[in-house]
Amino acid sequence: MGFDPRRWSSEPRAREVTSNVETLLAENEALRREVRHLRLQLERLERSARRDPQPFRGQAWGWQGSQGEPEPARVNARQVENWGELLAGQPGWSVLRQKGLVELVDQLNRQSFHANLTLQQRLDRLLPGLGRDLFDAIGTPTTKKHWAVLAAFALYGVRTNEWLDEDPARVVAELRQRLARRQGGRRTRSDQRRTDRRADDQSSEQASSDHHHNVGAPRGADPRRVAAYAALELSWGASRDRIKQAHRRLVKQHHPDMGGSADAFRRVNDAYQLLIA
Repeated sequence: MGFDPRRWSSEPRAREVTSNVETLLAENEALRREVRHLRLQLERLERSARRDPQPFRGQAWGWQGSQGEPEPARVNARQVENWGELLAGQPGWSVLRQKGLVELVDQLNRQSFHANLTLQQRLDRLLPGLGRDLFDAIGTPTTKKHWAVLAAFALYGVRTNEWLDEDPARVVAELRQRLARRQGGRRTRSDQRRTDRRADDQSSEQASSDHHHNVGAPRGADPRRVAAYAALELSWGASRDRIKQAHRRLVKQHHPDMGGSADAFRRVNDAYQLLIA
């Protein structure tokens, strides 16, 4: 009845344990971010309750008040003012220029899956009322702070309030990088030709990848939906469950907190919103 080492193989179990540990670490990191977000939400609600003695029954992006009670704004003027002050206090703020931010908002909007919509319309499509409340809170954007907040919303979409509240330094750094890329467009003709050749090669690779992920797309299919399936690395007509699974996997992979690209993160979220809507 003793232990027979010949009947024991550690290799399959070692692989299983390693896989389980990696999964647990990823889930733990996601839970840690969620707990941090919930704590910040609670702090904001407590601050609101102290300012207003009436019970505050709103939520960050939703409303569960009594029937007929007006829905609170998802973004208000005080928030915009506070965000502007937070951004202005971060390293690199002085490098940003208002004109560059105006152009960046337009560029980010044109690069989205809803390129035919204004920023307000795009945000409202992602989350009804968000764009309307944001522009009502800002009014006519006239300052660098206003445009920095708008650029942040153009970049991060429905999660912008979290970024502005939790990591304004990262927001400023990302805006600086975007503007630096735009300014880096002043190149010699030979540089331009070399870059254009590289861009053509990359476009061909992307087109090949998109074709691989969208085999079966019908003729005349909406190109935005074709691109959205490609962004989620799915074949045309994938089920809602597969779309949700792909979204969960890719947002973890591209989340800026984990060193991912904000561009890729935004494309994945936009694609998900387009296909699930």
